[in-house]
Amino acid sequence: MSALTFSLKIPLQFAVNCAVLSPAYLAGKSLAQIAALSIEHGRTRMRLDQVFVISGHDTQDLHIKNSSSQLDYLGANMGSGSLLVEGDAGMYLGFGMKGGEVHCLGNTKSFAACNMQNGLLIIDGNTVDFLAGASAGLRKGMAGGTVVLKGNAGDRVADQMRRGLVLIEGNVGDYCGSRMIAGTVGVLGNVGLYAGFSMRRGTLLFSREPQLHATMQACGSHTLPFLTLLLKSFAPYSTRFANSNAQRVKRWLGDAANNGMGEILLISD
Repeated sequence: MSALTFSLKIPLQFAVNCAVLSPAYLAGKSLAQIAALSIEHGRTRMRLDQVFVISGHDTQDLHIKNSSSQLDYLGANMGSGSLLVEGDAGMYLGFGMKGGEVHCLGNTKSFAACNMQNGLLIIDGNTVDFLAGASAGLRKGMAGGTVVLKGNAGDRVADQMRRGLVLIEGNVGDYCGSRMIAGTVGVLGNVGLYAGFSMRRGTLLFSREPQLHATMQACGSHTLPFLTLLLKSFAPYSTRFANSNAQRVKRWLGDAANNGMGEILLISD
C-alpha cells in the first residue's frame, strides 16, 4: 500500500495548524473525507485539498512533500505510524508525541519535541529554541522518547525535561538543560552559556568543555566503563555518538544553587 502523501501546492502567507495530519486521526477515512477536512490559514479555513495535492492510501505512513516552515504541529500527539517531512517544518514538530516516528529532512522552528512522551523524532537540519522543552504555559518538558538532531539547536534545549534521550550532533545555544528534572542530553558541538542552570537531576553529555556558572561543582576526572555501552546503545539511531569509544570523563555536579544532583560529563577518548 502506498504512503498517504500531501504535496503542498500553494504558497502559505500564514502558519497552518497541521495537527489533523496524524495516522490516528486519518485512520479509517476515505480520500474524499480526508480532502474535505479543514485547517486554519490566518483568519480563514481551507479544505485540505485546497492546500495539498493528496495521493496514496496508507494512513499509517504519511509523507509531506514540498514542505514549508509555515506548517506547524506536524506529528502532534502521534501515537503510532510514521511521518516523513520532505523539507522544512514549522513550530511544534512532534508536539506531545506518544509513539511512532517522525523524520524531518529539513529545518524546524521552535518547540520541536516539546511535551513529547514517547516515539522517535529525527531532524536532519537545524532547529531553534526549546527543543524537547515545555510548551508555553506548561511546567513539564519532554517526558520520554528519543530525539536525534543532526544540525544545531538554539537556546533552552531540554528546558524542564523529565525523561528521555536527546542527541545533538551540532551546536546548542544558552541554557542547555535548564531546570532539567531527569533524562539524558548529548551534544557533540559547542555549548552556550549557563548549561545545567537550575537542573535538579539528569545527565548532560558533552564532547567540548562549556563555560559553566559558579554553582556547577567540579568533581574531577573518572573512568566509567559503562560509558562505552551507553554510547554503543545509540547505534540504532545512526548518530555519530555511537562512533565514540570514550571511557574517561570530567564530571560536574549541580546546580548547587537549586540543591540539584544533575551531572555534566565531558567525554574524551
